[in-house]
Amino acid sequence: MNIYEVHSISELLKNNTYPGRGIVIGKSEDGKKAVAAYFIMGRSLNSRNRIFTEKNGEVFTEPFDVSKVEDPSLIIYAALRQYENNLIVTNGNQTDTIYEGLEQGLSFNRALESREFEPDAPNFTPRISGMLTFQNADFTYQMSILKSIDAEGSACARFGFAYPSKPGLGHFIHTYVQDGNPIPTFQGEPERVKIGSDIDEITREIWQALNGDNKISLYVRTVDLATGEVENRLVNKNQ
Repeated sequence: MNIYEVHSISELLKNNTYPGRGIVIGKSEDGKKAVAAYFIMGRSLNSRNRIFTEKNGEVFTEPFDVSKVEDPSLIIYAALRQYENNLIVTNGNQTDTIYEGLEQGLSFNRALESREFEPDAPNFTPRISGMLTFQNADFTYQMSILKSIDAEGSACARFGFAYPSKPGLGHFIHTYVQDGNPIPTFQGEPERVKIGSDIDEITREIWQALNGDNKISLYVRTVDLATGEVENRLVNKNQ
């Protein structure tokens, strides 16, 4: 097995009906842009009743049909926020935990010490998080997964990863290995993936590879490392 093999995102997604929620972070192939992407999927009507919205540069999950909301506690949150030179993206309200931790002078990992996996037994969905830190016309990034240490949810295992940015290379972490009952949680290190240079192609590749029944929303952002110019793409299945 080649541990340094770099996969296409579509290759990892196309035959997986339910990777859950996913974060991709990396540098564009031309070396000019930082790339961050976040998608959500859902099996239940409550989970599928969502859209992404963008307000003042921040991204939120919101109900598509408010009258059908059953339990908003784990499905409605800020998914992407910026604090100073840090861009935060997560699959839950730990986005705010990291933001507030940075305000208090804590690191990315220290801020997450107050959180653990979601209390949705028997799945115990992991909390996945990422943060890009921009400096000197470049960036580094970190990723984290907080997951149950056993099938009973008795304690939280914490895994953190830190990366330099390399042209054409990204890392992909998602909540589940695949569909199941209970759903098996993500295993190992974030997967190495190819990152192109065109935001529309990146968006199209991810969206088209996600399972048509279970995909809900996708958000992709690029940041020009020389100018700071931001480009965004937002796709919602519910219109």
